Amino acid sequence: MEISDVHKNSKVLIDGIPYEVEDMEFMKPGKGRAIYRLKLRNLSDGSTIERTYHSGDRIDEARISTHEMQYLYQEDDHYIFMDTETFEQHFLSGVQLGNKKHFLKQGVVVAIQMMGDKPLGINMPTFVELEVMGSGIGDKKDTFSAQTKAAVLETGYTIAVPTFIKEHDIIKVDTRTGTYVERVSTRK
Repeated sequence: MEISDVHKNSKVLIDGIPYEVEDMEFMKPGKGRAIYRLKLRNLSDGSTIERTYHSGDRIDEARISTHEMQYLYQEDDHYIFMDTETFEQHFLSGVQLGNKKHFLKQGVVVAIQMMGDKPLGINMPTFVELEVMGSGIGDKKDTFSAQTKAAVLETGYTIAVPTFIKEHDIIKVDTRTGTYVERVSTRK
């Protein structure tokens, strides 16, 4: 594809490695061809690189498909998912999942990005509902801002929540930021 067809979130291949365009800067100098500066995130290991291209340059497009898969379990640093159509199992490492692994609970269906039959990454829903398994005592020293305390979720992730949240409450968490959004239901 022409470099001018590339946009943010495009999937491209560089030296056979799939990348996602995280940021793109276009510059038109007084003389010469336009310049495209790309910030690229490696879809296999999460690392980032920057590359510069000129107008008219070509770049290979990565053929990435998305499959719905059910999260089954974790074994060491591998997270096992099952394709909901073919029942094939695929493994993703903790590095590939990044912070998204903190919001996976058994049985949840997520979208997995695949290149051929190789899983690359995961698309989590923006919000997930998780149960609070334990919570600490709020810090009452700071009275000018919202009172918070630490709470451990059913996935083992620790998050700051308002002091009114109790054990076994279900809360909504933003998977992009890893922060508390609201209480969904209270314990019975």
